Amino acid sequence: MNEISAIILAAGESKRMGQPKMLLDIGGKSMIGRVVENVAGSDVGEIIVVLGAYSIEIRAELENSGVRFAVNEAYGDGMLSSVRCGIAALPELSRACLVFQGDQPFISPAAINSIIAEYLSSGMGIVIPLYKGRRGHPLLVDSKYFREIHKLDDNTGLRALPEMFKGDVHMFECSDEAILRDIDTFEEYIDELNKLK
Repeated sequence: MNEISAIILAAGESKRMGQPKMLLDIGGKSMIGRVVENVAGSDVGEIIVVLGAYSIEIRAELENSGVRFAVNEAYGDGMLSSVRCGIAALPELSRACLVFQGDQPFISPAAINSIIAEYLSSGMGIVIPLYKGRRGHPLLVDSKYFREIHKLDDNTGLRALPEMFKGDVHMFECSDEAILRDIDTFEEYIDELNKLK
């Protein structure tokens, strides 16, 4: 599905982690490297990584990964600014995009493909995966909403989009619990490393 793109958000300052979490080692690969590998292993076409803080280091880490970069100079304004930056960098022919958080390194290619499959079969413009009823990531957004994202309130962020267009939202149960797991603190990082043992 080359016309379905991915935006990976990797612009944050990692304040709660106290160090650049995108570069933390997860089973022999950096966190962002693992996210990119999982997305690249799915049916997604173009992959855009949005950079901000630590952009030089993250770009160097992903040098030979085949992704494209978008630099969010206003990354301090929050996550929505990075989503907008990523959307502005998408190919013109993008039919839809999946918005990934760079701190969710365990979402499998199969889970990503299940979201794409649900989008194609449901005919809905916004697709949200659930695990045991809880909303997870990535969110899939049809291109008809790209302009709407630029109008969203910075304080509510991307989560306001499904609320605004409830009639065009498809939620489905995904079998991959990793859609709920992000790594914000050093304690969470150690916890995840222990699960890999």
